[in-house]
Formats: sequence, structure tokens, C-alpha cells
Amino acid sequence: MTKTLMLCTCNSSQILDADAIGEATGLKCSMIHNGLCTSGLDTLAQAMPDGGLIIACAQEAGVFEDLAAELDAPLPQCIDIRDRAGWSDEGKSATPKIASLLAEASLPTSVLKTFDVESEGLCLIIGPSEIALPAAEQLSEVIDVTAVLTDTPEIIPSGLDVLSGHIRSASGTLGRFEVTMDGLRTLDPSGRGARKFAAPRDGGKSECDIILDLTGSTPLFSAPEKRDGYLRADPKDPLAVARAVYDAAQMQGTFEKPFYVAHEEHLCAHSRATKSGCNRCLDVCPTGAITSNGDSVSIDPNICAGCGQCAAVCPSGAVTYDAPPVQFLFNRIRTLASTYLNAGGKAPRLLVHDEEYSSELISLAARFSRGLPADVIPLAVSNISGFGHSEMLVALACGFTSVDILASPKTEREALDPQLELALAMVPGEDVRIRIIEPIEPDALCEALYIPALPAPDIQPILPLGGRREVTRIAATALTAGTPVIALPQGAPYGAVLVNNEACTLCLSCASLCPSGALGDNPETPQLRFKEDACLQCGICVSTCPENAISLVPQLDLSATALTDHVVHEEEPYECIECGKPFGVKSTVERIVEKLEGKHSMFTNSDNAKLIRMCDDCRIKSQFHSADAPMFAGKRAPTRTTQDYLDERAKKDEKPN
Repeated sequence: MTKTLMLCTCNSSQILDADAIGEATGLKCSMIHNGLCTSGLDTLAQAMPDGGLIIACAQEAGVFEDLAAELDAPLPQCIDIRDRAGWSDEGKSATPKIASLLAEASLPTSVLKTFDVESEGLCLIIGPSEIALPAAEQLSEVIDVTAVLTDTPEIIPSGLDVLSGHIRSASGTLGRFEVTMDGLRTLDPSGRGARKFAAPRDGGKSECDIILDLTGSTPLFSAPEKRDGYLRADPKDPLAVARAVYDAAQMQGTFEKPFYVAHEEHLCAHSRATKSGCNRCLDVCPTGAITSNGDSVSIDPNICAGCGQCAAVCPSGAVTYDAPPVQFLFNRIRTLASTYLNAGGKAPRLLVHDEEYSSELISLAARFSRGLPADVIPLAVSNISGFGHSEMLVALACGFTSVDILASPKTEREALDPQLELALAMVPGEDVRIRIIEPIEPDALCEALYIPALPAPDIQPILPLGGRREVTRIAATALTAGTPVIALPQGAPYGAVLVNNEACTLCLSCASLCPSGALGDNPETPQLRFKEDACLQCGICVSTCPENAISLVPQLDLSATALTDHVVHEEEPYECIECGKPFGVKSTVERIVEKLEGKHSMFTNSDNAKLIRMCDDCRIKSQFHSADAPMFAGKRAPTRTTQDYLDERAKKDEKPN
């Protein structure tokens, strides 16, 4: 279907060049309207039944969608170009930017993978009686409620399921919470007079679908705002309590939740044979959705909030963001840069921001301040914290002169800051081309962006195909031409291993446990081989080496040698004293002989020391034919057959009586 672009100057408040925009985006542009949401509705109604409409206005999307519903026509795609480009002190030169925004928004999106979350509406309310009981009475009219009081009221209302105690621990998420309580007191159903609690007991367990925490104390979960089904409110704020009660009432039924990340266990470098390795995702996960699962990690999709930090720091690609996939984000970045440059723009800058807080800040800056500069192209992502070093480098290698990451007060920085440090280490020159900015007001945002532009790097824009690790190498190669090896900060997922050849005995335990195959052996001769491009710097080889002969060197080798394995340590093999076949490591065999021969009881006044100098086959043969071999039982008796018995009988019959 051919898509038609509907342009509007918004009452002549922005300047649009339909021909230039159409040529840059490949979209068919209609006439430029002055008030598409008002005087232009009749024209829009005539074009809407054909479908395939793209309306360059997001503010009045509701009006356009209502019109489509009234006409039973396909919903149009609404794209904001006004707040992000048209309304600015440099609006006259915003055509390349407008074209890039339209081209990026027109990209086909991937299907979001989801699963169902079931909630029967069983709600546990925790808090003091003066707050929890009124909330329980309100909610009991809609869903099933149990109130756990942190105090003992004089009067306990009838008709409510009421307990007393405090929460020791809680786990789970919406539809599957498990709570353990101490000092638990249930209502005593016997007796006259006021309702009373029974004697307390510890270790009481309960299951529920929703938790409404009105205690005002420490949250039951880390990152409580990201835990589905867990609602908190300050008991001193009646409006916050009322809002939490309302939200709890809506959490009954079946809900769709995305699979935010994809996980391939066989790529995970968390551990091998109980030897600890990479813990990067465990260290940055704010919700506790990631737990150790032996040699790999386990990710609970019910608890995962989709921050993307785990995918940003994963060195092997075992964890990848999937809502949408990272390749789609690479494609968005490349489309923004290439369309801007093809439309005649020069030296674009990328502004990465979240879809909620920062989008509103940009809109306010457009309406009440200077707006975004014409060369600053905004890129909205679901979570800033998941924007890793790969994405930063891709932006520069696709043609952006700089990358500004607009952080909000709630942006999680545990992964973002180290990722920025890693990316900066791979960018040559003294100019700071990647930075994090934190303005909280529209004027402050404009002040941070209206600065002299950096000179455009002299590079050929890349085609970012592949995973994060592969694309990082492509981008770094384009940005650092002539720099074969780049030193990186500690903790980087790229690097080499340094082997102390004097300490290494070539036991090859490191090679046997290396999760990525960066370390390997040579079955023909005693060698330890290394392929730097595959090294994840997980540290399993360091923790495995019995001689402490290995250390990690964080760096990025962009030369061709990093793509092939090479020998990092080798020794002369020992030749069997019987057959001459090479086996083992000569220095190791000689060291063992030196320590045992004539000194150990099993190797004194015997030929046992010779066994150490033999290969496996000769050692077995020597032991088998030895007179004092443990299994030696002399010459084996010949097998007796039926004919043997017949011959013996015949001989007996021939003897005279």
C-alpha cells in the first residue's frame, strides 16, 4: 500500500517543504494544510478511507482516530514533527531533521512477544488499622481483601478478613505473591463481646495476587515501583492512598506482559564447574529478576521490568533485549542519520531520551523555550538505562557527530555510567562526543543543547548488522582507523589474557572451562591457544588456574590477529621411554619424577618410576605383564572342551582291569 503523508503548518507556526521532505523520505506528500485538525477535517475525511495515511501531527491524534472510527476507516499513523523539529529557534532549517523523523517512524516494527498474567484479585493490605481498614472496606466491594494490621485496634469491624502481624519476607509478582508473616494473629471466632485476636505465631504463609502496602516503611521489594501488583502509598497522604486503592481495584483479570529479554543459556559465562565467572547482569538488575542457576543465570519474565541493563552489560549476547530487538534500534539510528544527510543536513547530533518524562520535557521546551536545535535529532527509547556502549558507537559510526543521553531523575545509572566510560574509551580524539545530560527544566535543556557543534568525523558510515559485540567491532574500526589496540577500563567485556609462562604447567583447566572457546589446546602438542575476539573477560580462567598464572588485560584489538587463535604458551612434549610417542609436557613429567623417584614409598627400589615416563598404552602393557601386577594370576588354564572329556574317558576304558 502506498503511504500518503499529510503535512500541517499548525496555523503557520512552522515552515514545511513538502517537495524536499517527500524526496528524502520517499513518501507521497499531499498539499500542506494550515489546520488539519480543524478546517482540514473534510479533506482528511475524503482521504482516510483509502488507508495508508501518515499524519505529521501527534498532539491531535485523538481527533484523527475518532474520525477514522466514525468513518470505519483504518487508523492513521500520527508522528510528531512540530515539538521535536518545527517549533524551534532554527525551525527554518529543520527540513532534513523532519525528513529523518518521518523516515524513522515509518520503519516496520517487529511483533512484540507477550504472555498472559492472571490475577483473581486477591489483595493483601498491610498497614495501621486507621488506614488499612477503611481501604479494605472500599476494596472489599470489588475484590477479595485480607487486611494485615500492624497494630491492634479496639474495635475490629465484621465482614472483613482481618489479621495482625508483620511481614518477614515477600516474593513473587502480580498474580503470584508469596508472603511470610511473623507475630501472626488470626481472629478468634469464639466468645462474646468484641472480636479478638488469637495468640501470635511465627512463620505464617499466605498467597495473594496484589499487595497494597500502606505501612510507609521500607518497601518489601527492591525497585518497588517496577514490581507489578505491588502498590505503595504514604499513609499520611490521603490522595496517594485513594489512588493506590483505585489502582488495586483494576488489577483483576488477565493482562498481557511483554517478554522484554531473550536468554540463551548456552552462551552464558556466569560459571563453569562451580568456578565463578561473569556476574554483570546480576549486579545491575534492579528488580531481582535474575538469579544464579548453576553455570547460567535464570530470568523470571514475571518480575523483569524491561529496563534493559542486563542486555547492555552482557558480554556474550546470552541476554538480548527483545522488545524490540537491538537490531531494530540499530536500524532506527542508521535511518535517522542517513535520511538527515541525504536531505542535505550536515553534522547531525543525536539526543537519546525516554518515552515518558523526557518527551514531555522536549514538548515544553518547544512550546515555551527555544526548542531543539535543527541539527539535534531526538531518539525515543523505552529505557535509557539499556542504551549501551554498542548503541553509542553505532550512532557515531553511522554519521552522528555526537550523542547526548538525556537522563531523568529516575534513570538508573548502575549500567549506564560504566557503558558511557567504555564507549568514550573507544572514541579517538580529545572532543567529548558522548555525554549524559540531566536538565529538569525546558530552558536548562535548551542551554545544554545550543552549543557549538563538533566537527564531523571523516568516516564512511557503517551498516550495523549483527549482534552488539560484532557491531561494536565494526563501529570502533570505522571510528579509530589506524589504532590497532585500544586500552579499556577495568570490567570491559573485551580483552586479552596474560599468561605467566614460568608458572603455567599447561594443565589446560582454563581451556576446558572457557565458556566462549577463547582459550583452547592443540591435541597434537602441548600448547595453550587464545583467540582474543572471543574473550569475554569473564574471569573463569583466572579463578580456575591452580597456578594463578593468568591475568586479564581489558583492551580492544581491532587488528586481524584478534580474529584468529595464536599460541600463548607451549612446551616440548615428553617422549615415552618405551615406544617414543610424544605425550604430556616434558617439564611437568620431569618435575613429577624428581619429586617421587626414590622419595616416595611407592617409587623406592622398584620400577614404578618408569611408569611415569610411559605413555598411557605402554603404562598399561607394563602393568599387565608385570609379575607383581595386582591382577596377575599366572598363565591361564586352557579351555576344556567336550572332546577333552571324551578322550579322557577313552583312555580310562583302554586300561586293563
